[in-house]
Amino acid sequence: MKKTIQKVLAIETSCDDTSVAIVDLNRHVLCMRQASQDDVHAPFGGVVPEIASRNHSYHLLPLIERCLEQARLGWPDIDGVAVTNRPGLVGSLLVGIITAKTLAMTQNLPLIGINHLEGHIYAPFLQDEKYTSPEPEYPFLALAVSGGHSSLYRVEEFGKYHILGQTIDDAAGEAFDKFAKMMGLGYPGGVLVDRNSQGGDVARYNFPRALQKDESYNFSFSGLKTSAQRLLTEISEKEKQDHLSDLCASYQQAIVDALLNKLEKAIDSEKPSTVVITGGVSANSALRAQSEELAHKKGVQLLVPPLRFCTDNAAMIGLAGLMRFNQNEFSEQSMSPSPRPLPNDFLN
Repeated sequence: MKKTIQKVLAIETSCDDTSVAIVDLNRHVLCMRQASQDDVHAPFGGVVPEIASRNHSYHLLPLIERCLEQARLGWPDIDGVAVTNRPGLVGSLLVGIITAKTLAMTQNLPLIGINHLEGHIYAPFLQDEKYTSPEPEYPFLALAVSGGHSSLYRVEEFGKYHILGQTIDDAAGEAFDKFAKMMGLGYPGGVLVDRNSQGGDVARYNFPRALQKDESYNFSFSGLKTSAQRLLTEISEKEKQDHLSDLCASYQQAIVDALLNKLEKAIDSEKPSTVVITGGVSANSALRAQSEELAHKKGVQLLVPPLRFCTDNAAMIGLAGLMRFNQNEFSEQSMSPSPRPLPNDFLN
């Protein structure tokens, strides 16, 4: 009889944030510790891969030690090690994978590599002392929006995903970051656009919403970026400063409209009882507020993770790892990182 995996130590290093967590079988996050790299990448206006991987090497082991201490656990209490192995920056992934392999080998623990997009889909089902969530009820819709991905899934069961639509060019998070750079707001862009949009007039500037009448569930944000760039070359610096909040609010609303238009169409077609919105962009205040209005109008349960579980984090990797382990799935020590999903992944 196989042993049930009760507690997993998880590692997430797919991009620039280093994260470690311990998650148990009740979906409860016993501890999560993170190290942000925003300050070191800010001067470059985006993530520098070599700097990211170097900082992961610096932060990871101390975070693991602190996480075990905070949870008041030792290695005999841990039943498995989960780590993000795709998709992401190869150098960053490699730091996490080598560390996870070493820990699994030295502590004689099973190992599992996780697609971090699967982690995002299940992030709203995590729990801690401040947040409770229901058990997943299948099938449900999941809108995963981040700096690198914008996809809409029908989740039929754990591990079985049907892609309804995805971005055909740029991701929503990338569109936020590029606009912030055009405006000289700094990095990370999505947070700064959201912050500067407060009190702004969403209708002052007319930005395009691509594919709104298209029958597919796909997204496109490249035209939005081009439109913003053209507008910013046509208006004066004084107008940019005087109407900063209007510019940010109008641009942000174009992204939110594009996302929720497709989500509403999918709700009407799929008729789910539950909708999940997850990923880094799910932290956006306008998206959160307007998705709640949509869910109320459509009579569906909406689950959006708390802010600490929106961006890439190890807790979501731990939950997905537990679910994989307890389906009798394991990874070999030969596991390697991948910048893209594996060929048999349903997740893009």
